[in-house]
Amino acid sequence: MERYSQLKKGEKGAWLSIIVYLALSAVKLIIGTLFFSDALRADGLNNVTDIIASIAVLIGLRISQKPPDANHPYGHFRAENIASLFAAFIMAAIGLQVLVEAVRSFMSEQAAPDPVAGWVGAGCALIMFGVYHYNQKLAKEVNSQALYAIAADNRSDALVSVGATISILASQWNVAWLDTATALMIGLLICYTAFDIFQKATLSLTDGFNEQDLNTYRETIEVIHHVEALKQVKARQVGSTIYADVIIEVHPNLSVHESHQIADQVEAVMRDKHNISNTHVHVEPSNQPKEE
Repeated sequence: MERYSQLKKGEKGAWLSIIVYLALSAVKLIIGTLFFSDALRADGLNNVTDIIASIAVLIGLRISQKPPDANHPYGHFRAENIASLFAAFIMAAIGLQVLVEAVRSFMSEQAAPDPVAGWVGAGCALIMFGVYHYNQKLAKEVNSQALYAIAADNRSDALVSVGATISILASQWNVAWLDTATALMIGLLICYTAFDIFQKATLSLTDGFNEQDLNTYRETIEVIHHVEALKQVKARQVGSTIYADVIIEVHPNLSVHESHQIADQVEAVMRDKHNISNTHVHVEPSNQPKEE
């Protein structure tokens, strides 16, 4: 099945993120400690959460590739959502730790970090921008929401490193508190990212769906030839896959074969225009004749 091969290809992006984050987090934590930079240490801890998130996505992608079985007739695509939910809790815990350490640093005497920490942050930012562009391109190729999330995380991490670099270099002009302030902002960003991932995962797991997208689907289906009315359209996000349920009305004089062809056309349009490969179409006659 094409969807399973796409998920397999998507693993490359998760592996790349894990390897890069492992290297960068180690460098940032070591350099940040040796050269007295709270911002660079916080950025390193931020990358530790990214390792966890990327591993969770990788596990989710692996489990999602399992074919349907007796207990999972719709497949295992929601493993991505469960993995994201787990990652959100871990990220929130580390984000709170960064915030606590930043507050403690504010209350103690602060020394300006060495400029070396700033240049390390700049180099890490360039690397992360490269990873972001690769994963963004791969996410479009395989149409993976999980990879889109990883790419967005890569971009935010690059921007965080840019901010840390600026604060470290600026703190050389007798504003050592700026380094700690940046660490505080990074902690808040980690917590916000965790909440965003948690919100999206729970929305999907509870069968929530964007109403604006449903309106777009309605507009697409209602203009299909021979569809006299659209009674209902529902959808749910299952991992990176969307399942849609549609009820249409057609002329009662159409044969079963003709009605089936219209249903096939609805499925084809949803697949081609919205990349939804799982659309269940129920056909009903319009203006049913009254019983005598």
